[in-house]
Amino acid sequence: MQKKLFIVVNQDFFFLSHRLPIGVAARDAGYDVTIVSEDTGVSYKIREAGLNTINLPINKAGTNLSDEMKTLLFLYNLFRKEKPDIVHLVGLKTMLWGSLACRLAGVKAMVSAVSGMGVLFDEEHAHSFMSRSILKVLRITHKKKNTKLIFQNNDDKSIFMNAHIMREEQCAFTNGSGINLENYDYTPEPDDRPIKVIFTARMVTDKGTLVLIDAAKKMEREYRGKVQFLLCGGLDSNPKGITREMLESCCDGEYIQWLGHRKDVLELLKQSHIMAFPSWYREGLPKSIIEAEAIGRPIVTTDSVGCRDTVIDGKNGYIIPIKDSNTLVVALRKLIDNDELRRTMGRNAREFAVERFDIKDVVRVHLDVYNSLI
Repeated sequence: MQKKLFIVVNQDFFFLSHRLPIGVAARDAGYDVTIVSEDTGVSYKIREAGLNTINLPINKAGTNLSDEMKTLLFLYNLFRKEKPDIVHLVGLKTMLWGSLACRLAGVKAMVSAVSGMGVLFDEEHAHSFMSRSILKVLRITHKKKNTKLIFQNNDDKSIFMNAHIMREEQCAFTNGSGINLENYDYTPEPDDRPIKVIFTARMVTDKGTLVLIDAAKKMEREYRGKVQFLLCGGLDSNPKGITREMLESCCDGEYIQWLGHRKDVLELLKQSHIMAFPSWYREGLPKSIIEAEAIGRPIVTTDSVGCRDTVIDGKNGYIIPIKDSNTLVVALRKLIDNDELRRTMGRNAREFAVERFDIKDVVRVHLDVYNSLI
């Protein structure tokens, strides 16, 4: 009889962009795989891949207690009825309510994937009552047999270890969500001008969006007509989300362009020359950077959680301090003004991605974790 694997993710499009190969590989390995996520209109693509889906009532950025209890009760009733053999929880909110539901419903085995700690564990909120309360709940729900945790960076792992949430032997590690190196193959930068600096992320302050815009404006007098800054990403309900009005007032549509949410990110990356990602959001390992490195683009990012693990400073890009548009300008100038440096760092970025971010390695770790629990 097939073992039931439930993967719980806040929204269907996140599963498609970050976890689909894992679900498909688990299915091919003999698991009966169901994805539990909010249906935003693309769950049919998950079903087309041969996986089951269940719509999850969740407000991914909300804090309304009634909504949160609905999510907890839904998961508890679902697990009690369906009796999955393994529940894999992805993201902090699903880990919180999902782990409680697992324990209350008597789920046999549980995996929690820590893919970034988000705004609740940034420098401003790390010691808040809410953050401390979450860690206390996770300490209760994760100190059980047949429980594993998968981390993407050592900073997040340290938070969990210091909070005594789990033991070392419960931990596994992946370098981010991985990338299909065949789809994201090495592509030499385009010969045409202007040089394009691309930023792909949700339009959130902590992602460094406004820092990049500020840097671009400081460079405008010298580089207008020679460089374009492309901001690729949709609006977000995050409390630190940037409004449409602010973006439209900052972007002129030519030198600085806000492209909104796009489905052709790979093609946009291939048309670009440099990836700038000045984030201080508590990333797991930013997939935006991994994708750009895989096709051979140099990176400018920050000495921040997750981001610092994607770049060897001076080899495949530059690591700069957070919230520092002046240093960002200096790093971008180096890459814009030196074609050979930019291309060399781009080739190094591809080698770095091949060595560390192959999706096959990420899938293997997950299957090993599932099989160890069964």
